[in-house]
Amino acid sequence: MLKPVAAAVLAAALAACQGAPQRAACPAGKVCLEYGNNSEPQTLDPGKANLVDEASVIGDLMMGLTTDSPDAKPIPGAAERWDVSPDGLVWTFHLREARWSDGHPVTADDFVYGLRRTLDPKTASIYAYLLYVIKGGQAVNEGKAPGETLGAAAPDPLTVRLTLEHPAPYLPELLKHQSFFPVPKHVVEKYGDGWVQPGRYVSNGPFRLTGWRLGDRITVEKNPYFWDAKNVCLDRVNYYPTPDVVTAERRVARGELDLNTRFQSNRYERLQKTMPGVPHTDVSLATAYLSFNTRDVAAFRDIRVRRALSMTVDREFITRKLLRAGQLPAYAFVPDITAGYVKNGPKVRWAGMPFEARQVEAKRLLAQAGYTAAQPLKLTITTPNNTDTLLLMEAVQADWRAIGVDVRIAQNETGVAFNAYRNRDFDVGSMSWYGDFNDPVTFLGLFKSDTGAQNYGDYRNPAYDALLAAADQEPDAGKRAQILARAEQLILDDEATVPIFFVVNRNLVSRRVTGWADNAPNFHRARWMCLK
Repeated sequence: MLKPVAAAVLAAALAACQGAPQRAACPAGKVCLEYGNNSEPQTLDPGKANLVDEASVIGDLMMGLTTDSPDAKPIPGAAERWDVSPDGLVWTFHLREARWSDGHPVTADDFVYGLRRTLDPKTASIYAYLLYVIKGGQAVNEGKAPGETLGAAAPDPLTVRLTLEHPAPYLPELLKHQSFFPVPKHVVEKYGDGWVQPGRYVSNGPFRLTGWRLGDRITVEKNPYFWDAKNVCLDRVNYYPTPDVVTAERRVARGELDLNTRFQSNRYERLQKTMPGVPHTDVSLATAYLSFNTRDVAAFRDIRVRRALSMTVDREFITRKLLRAGQLPAYAFVPDITAGYVKNGPKVRWAGMPFEARQVEAKRLLAQAGYTAAQPLKLTITTPNNTDTLLLMEAVQADWRAIGVDVRIAQNETGVAFNAYRNRDFDVGSMSWYGDFNDPVTFLGLFKSDTGAQNYGDYRNPAYDALLAAADQEPDAGKRAQILARAEQLILDDEATVPIFFVVNRNLVSRRVTGWADNAPNFHRARWMCLK
């Protein structure tokens, strides 16, 4: 029999020989969190980021005027307080004294510079449309006005003044988003877009970037210049891309990861038994849906085709039999839990039809549009290659084949898939929209004709745009909600998208992790976490 120490050494040696992953060594006396983060970020530039997994890292490096509390509510961030004019159009933010991770002061000019940079057409920010709430934002983004005309000013080094196009009581929610973050002007002007590389990246949040090995991990360490560094427990966080959620699950079980921000949905019941207290689920502020490429695929410009395809996605089977973690069938796009919205709101008109009747009607619609068994509709679903999404798309493929559609699935890494969506290099795309802030506009804004790349289906309806514009000017919250509900009914009647289900957040969180708080937006800042 081997002695315990010798056995441990031999086991470690064997594991190393086999290439088995191990928990990263943590320096003595330090607290290190190992964080499974789904996919490899494409960028850590707040003005260019698009994916949730990018925002997870950026939100730990950078801080906006407001920031997330543990339960994702907006709280003072770089601004310690703010004032609002009686008409709701002028917001004045008073910054706390703070420094970038290289010791330079964080100034109001860094915020104004960051906003202008996000809106600059050369930046090509996919989220620029969010900044249209600032006066002149759209004109700047469309190249019709210089950045200096933007309603963002720095009257002094510790004051940021934003003048809005219309009242936006949800602005503190919106300012948590990375597209409103400051950028270090002194670094960006020196390195240009290359400022985001390790060794150059300068941050104003609780952590600073120290390494990025593609395909392996992103490493951040506590920022000693952060204004609240004394209350940040973690000394280091490693973020790992974990597209294989079953492997990630095993790594959490072995203690190699402290958390992973996804697990395979249909394993929920098993995980509750094998890892009690570790799987966390809660209703999310998110919708899983499909987009049609109406710009390049002629068939999808026919509402009969879009309706036939949407009608025949078996949402009940997908949520109750396939995914099984509490997801709800979606016959609307805005989740019912969204703040400031109507309850039991709009739905697609055919929601009450039995599924078999919908299949019959779909075949009729396709035949009217010219697609029959002799001449079937042919299409490809482009999808990220994570396990749950592949299962979901295989179910959709089977549903559409049942009505005579010739369907194939093209799998891609998440970043590759979303690049295809942005470039309209797809027929049908599979995506989920996680609300950037808790208001119906974060969902409905996707379908405005001036939204840009994230309006993946290129929906255009002047009546829809007019309703959203009217909602922007409506001071009465109840009337505003009704206007937005009318707008949502329009996109549902136009079959602008295929909502499939309302998402459930699914996280694996080791019982050693403290400071984690389940919340609908699913924002979890490492600033609040520690390890037992």
